[in-house]
Amino acid sequence: MCAHAPSASSASSSAGPRQWAGLAVLALPTLLLSLDASVLHLAVPQLGADLAPGPTQMLWIIDVYGFVIAGLLVPMGVLGDRVGRRRLLTVGAAAFGAASVAAACSTGPEMLIAARTLMGVAGATLMPSTLSLIGTMFRDPRQRGLAVGLWALTFSAGFALGPVVGGVMLRHLWWGSVFLLAVPVMGLLLVAAPFLLPEHRVPGAGRLDPAAVALSLATTLPITYGVKELPVQGPRPAVVAAVVLGVVAGAAFVRRQRRSPAPMLDLRLFRDRALTGALTILLFGAAVGGGIYLFAAQYLQLVQGLSPLTAGLWLLPAAAALGVGSLVAPIAARRLRPGHVVAAGLVVAAAGFLLLAQADAVWGPPPVVAGLALVFLGSSPATALGTDLVVGSAPQDKAGAASALGETSTELGVALGVAVLGSAGTAVYRDRLGEAVPADARDTLAGAVSAAERLPAPVGDRLLASARDAFTAGMAAAALTCLVIALVLAVVAARALRHVPPAGRPER
Repeated sequence: MCAHAPSASSASSSAGPRQWAGLAVLALPTLLLSLDASVLHLAVPQLGADLAPGPTQMLWIIDVYGFVIAGLLVPMGVLGDRVGRRRLLTVGAAAFGAASVAAACSTGPEMLIAARTLMGVAGATLMPSTLSLIGTMFRDPRQRGLAVGLWALTFSAGFALGPVVGGVMLRHLWWGSVFLLAVPVMGLLLVAAPFLLPEHRVPGAGRLDPAAVALSLATTLPITYGVKELPVQGPRPAVVAAVVLGVVAGAAFVRRQRRSPAPMLDLRLFRDRALTGALTILLFGAAVGGGIYLFAAQYLQLVQGLSPLTAGLWLLPAAAALGVGSLVAPIAARRLRPGHVVAAGLVVAAAGFLLLAQADAVWGPPPVVAGLALVFLGSSPATALGTDLVVGSAPQDKAGAASALGETSTELGVALGVAVLGSAGTAVYRDRLGEAVPADARDTLAGAVSAAERLPAPVGDRLLASARDAFTAGMAAAALTCLVIALVLAVVAARALRHVPPAGRPER
């Protein structure tokens, strides 16, 4: 397996100080994207009170960014191979900063959704360039594994800093200020990239096919919309039609790639069992982690009544667990097979989901925080090692497409996790709360909090207690679903990755 076989030229291909400094630059977009995810979840209550989005609009505000990224990552990976990965990275950084300013200044849900869509387009240029450049700069398998682990650590650092920094900002500024974090981060990237990052183009890279790009988006957006609305609306004609449209577009995309002499996405990449298994684990692992994080952030603020800053501080142990797992996993994979490391971690994550499922509205934060820490500790090997397998499995001329596939799985997984688990949680919430409550309280817990404030104290208190119990029941149902998925993924990892040897050892 090319990702782990030793190379006779490994000494000559060892990375030097410039490459490691360049890794710090490449970590900046990752830091920003994880900051964006964590602070946005904390801003949901304030955002909901200010812009008053409906439940569907709120879900689109949160996850349209991930949907657009998922649909455009592969085309942007191909574009980076053609025009230069560093060039695409810098252009995307500038565009992301501008779109973030637009999001911060939004005056309504529609404007914010549009700004988040533009952020998704710009964000799709960043991650394929980042990971493919890591593959270019770090050719030695052990160094690349450590580099990817440090890259993943940056993601956890963003989760650690995001709640605290976002909590401070939300305490003193308006909710839109959280988007302005992108401006200094992207500014630093634009200054440092020309000095520390190599430019890399792939001769004869696949052409950017506009029809294939359109089909990619026509696959991702309708299917995700259908999956998102099915738990809420049921099998209504519009929902079913969206899913059918997405499936048909996906089939057309695959057919076009198979027939093209220079496909935008070489489908032969999926013949590699390690790459396909890693993509599956990244997709569903990100789905359960991203979905349950949204529940936990809202639980701390809306059920326990904590301020954004206090909730952010309570989330620090989970972020620290993610960082520990991201660093330990590549080291453990030098002695143990990656599939075993990933499978063991997912069993730990399943234990965390079980603990989250036992949470109650009156227990307080500790069980939820402990459960979330176990989830992040157990899922971090899947992220770090899965990403390394994806990057290392593809030849250099396919590195952009492979990196884009890895990021597509992660981004689409987070978006689907938020959409599916969020919609399922909403369905449980509505069922438990019943019809005998104000209309705005039936959609979201934030709506119930607002409704309770307008009612006489005894009535408002009863409504709030019922709404909090209903939300916690929805979170428990989501956690149990995630537990089953985590255990299934552990089996997938043990089987699909069983032939992958420890890092730096030949395949046997």
